[in-house]
Amino acid sequence: MNNSSALLVIDVQNDFCPGGALAVALGDTIVPLINRLAQNFETVVLTQDWHPANHISFAAEHPGKTPFEQITLPYGAQTLWPTHCVMATFGAELHPELDIPHASLILRKGSHRGVDSYSAFLEADRTTKTGLNGYLAARGITDLYLCGLATDFCVAWSAEDAISFGFKATLIEDACRAIDLNGSLAAAHDRLVQAGVTRSSSADLG
Repeated sequence: MNNSSALLVIDVQNDFCPGGALAVALGDTIVPLINRLAQNFETVVLTQDWHPANHISFAAEHPGKTPFEQITLPYGAQTLWPTHCVMATFGAELHPELDIPHASLILRKGSHRGVDSYSAFLEADRTTKTGLNGYLAARGITDLYLCGLATDFCVAWSAEDAISFGFKATLIEDACRAIDLNGSLAAAHDRLVQAGVTRSSSADLG
């Protein structure tokens, strides 16, 4: 890849892999592929979901509610999740077999108690920036390739926001896995098409 391209590896963490608190089916199977893909990029950014123990998105914080229910918060609809990726816990750690020593940035998101954060660029209030857009622009990045967990939430939201910040975005589909909650994967695919995100596979990258 040329120096204007970057790989964005979304939330490949223990809690999103089999055995974790919010496991994505076969989530760990993409790790070797992501390790190989990363060797093609000079710039690699890793993200980590990084929540306080009382995060507002946790069902446990809402008496009478259960995981995967939806509620309305001041910033809009919120899916309630099992308690996951709590700061400085094993579940929040990157998968132990993720091997990308040349990654230039680890971006932690979701650390504000009162707002969720799927996207690597914007929190769920859709106004609070993580700063990733500025970091990438400062490095001359114009093209982003995205992979990780989960396709229909954090990966898709990040890809859509990459477009809105002026980057070209390509989703590497075989290097992602989805939750697919109540049709969320099909809905995400529709949004990605509308946003102008390219859907591709690792084979297309050579």
